[in-house]
Amino acid sequence: MASDLSVVTREASELSLQTCEGGGVEPPSLVLAVPVGGAVGASVGAVGHSRAPGPSSGSGPNASAVAEFLFEGFSGLGWRHRLIFFVVFLSLYLLTLSGNAVIVTVIRLDRHLHTPMYFLLGALSVSETCYTVAVVPRMLAGLLRPRLPVSVPGCAAQLFCYLTCGICNCFLLTAMGYDRYVAICHPLRYSVLMGRRACVQLVSGSLGVGLGMATVQVTSVFGLPFCDGRVIAHFFCDVRPLLKLACGDTTVNEIVNFVVSVCVLVLPMGLVCVSYVLIVSAVLRVASAEGRRKAFATCVSHLTVVVVHYGCASIVYLKPKSQASLGQDRLISVTYTVVTPLLNPVVYTLRNKEVRVALRRAMGRKPLSP
Repeated sequence: MASDLSVVTREASELSLQTCEGGGVEPPSLVLAVPVGGAVGASVGAVGHSRAPGPSSGSGPNASAVAEFLFEGFSGLGWRHRLIFFVVFLSLYLLTLSGNAVIVTVIRLDRHLHTPMYFLLGALSVSETCYTVAVVPRMLAGLLRPRLPVSVPGCAAQLFCYLTCGICNCFLLTAMGYDRYVAICHPLRYSVLMGRRACVQLVSGSLGVGLGMATVQVTSVFGLPFCDGRVIAHFFCDVRPLLKLACGDTTVNEIVNFVVSVCVLVLPMGLVCVSYVLIVSAVLRVASAEGRRKAFATCVSHLTVVVVHYGCASIVYLKPKSQASLGQDRLISVTYTVVTPLLNPVVYTLRNKEVRVALRRAMGRKPLSP
């Protein structure tokens, strides 16, 4: 019986070798020993199932590229909380759009507001509107439909628009600080230093810097491979959550992100601080208390927006990677994507006497210009 089993095993092995040589397949490992009492079918089955892995098995868990991402957003909340947030954020979003539209319209129609300060304010309102439109609608959709998908090109487009408008806002606020400095410290040269050409150059330069920095960031982030990770721990496409999903080395990208953040946050914020130090020193030399009060009143609105805008953005983008918390960053991001854009029209309409007067003229259906 043992000799019969050996003969059958040898014949099965030779048949398997001939089949592999004819088909160009690597010979499988052969079973040379058969236990006593085993069946012939078990021996042949062992030969057939001892197969080397083929190329279809893949090279590892990161073999497939990601075609789309999913926003985690506020999926951890219950539907009642998400519905409440949806109503609140939608109301703030509509107020932001309408407030900025009112500012731009009044500045455009009222000749009393055709000054460098309001030209820059109108540009900031337009940029803030584009900024919120790039982020908030998808966030609202994510509140109604958790784990909302977005294609990789769509994510790149959102990141580009968000960064362009956000960086443009930073430099427009710096330009507005420079405008206040010239108006208070060099009033006799104000019309020369802040002429129409200078204002257009400041706005164009802010937009150009935003486009350039956004191109660098988007190219840096989406040059990385994204493999199995596809859930973005945020409610929109931002740099740091995307770097968390990359399956390659992100050291260079982290350095690029930090350098860009310093250039668009620390540098403009430093220039604004220098402007206000010079403004304060000039105002303190004014003899009358009424003159000092008026000078400070023209700066309060701008300073309020600057502190909130730069403060929230600096916490997120200048924080060391070791202390980064995507959950905390998400909450802070709500402030500078939903609340801060609303702060601009509210502050500049409620605290600005000239804008309030222009609005009253418009609502009273009186001519907006003499």
